[in-house]
Amino acid sequence: MPELVWTKSSFSEAGGNNCVEVAADGDGIAIRESTDPARALTADRAAFRALLRGVKDGAFDRLAE
Repeated sequence: MPELVWTKSSFSEAGGNNCVEVAADGDGIAIRESTDPARALTADRAAFRALLRGVKDGAFDRLAE
């Protein structure tokens, strides 16, 4: 199995270790928190697109308060 190439948001702190990272994982997308890189979950691409739409639309803003 090839090594995953993880990407973090440009909004993450420079050099910081407090971000969510994503990587293409076959037909899905792997998601992990940089503070615990050994644990990751995988979602199919349709579910990941729905998550991104919800984030962009502010559907989860109340959770960050």
